[in-house]
Amino acid sequence: MNILVVKANNRPASEGVSSRMHEVFMNELTQAKDLNIHTFDVFKEDMPYFGQDFFNAMGKSVQAEPLNEIEQRILAASTKAMDAFMAADVVVFAFPLWNKTIPAPLQTFIDYIYRAGITFKYTEAGAVGLVPEKKVIILNARGGVYSTPEMAPSEMSVNYVRMIMNFFGITKIDEVIIEGHNQYPDRAEQIIADGMEKVKAVASQLATITA
Repeated sequence: MNILVVKANNRPASEGVSSRMHEVFMNELTQAKDLNIHTFDVFKEDMPYFGQDFFNAMGKSVQAEPLNEIEQRILAASTKAMDAFMAADVVVFAFPLWNKTIPAPLQTFIDYIYRAGITFKYTEAGAVGLVPEKKVIILNARGGVYSTPEMAPSEMSVNYVRMIMNFFGITKIDEVIIEGHNQYPDRAEQIIADGMEKVKAVASQLATITA
């Protein structure tokens, strides 16, 4: 069982709740055997922004033309991200809600794996996902409460990641969301503690399945 953990928060676990979720998840997983766990830290990887440099690199590589430095970097980075994603049976995304959306490096990772002919394809009936066998686990933290009908449309982090995974054909998605710890500081400690127990449970279940 190959597990890819995409870490998308560079705050220390003492300050970032989703960083702590990642830490708790990893600690729980390490107790299991026969797991091939690979962490992809999007803040530590060299990941140039997706754009014309990527398209130039792809075109040149097809024609076997030499690449300049930025083209070499972006092609290597996108290949590394795609290879990691495609090799995984389970993909875990650990990320916060920042400014209503996902951190920029996570957006770049998703841009790299959003590839026609690999993760999806176009047909006359519309787009079809090509990796339905994968399972995804979302670990997300947000200081406010976005689970209410009024606030849900403003949440563009979990909603976005889930939508992209669905687009790839992935329907097996588990979520652990910790929310409201900034909005309700008097209850923050309990909110976070309860959430971490759910993180442990998801990791434990995954470890049990793979045992």
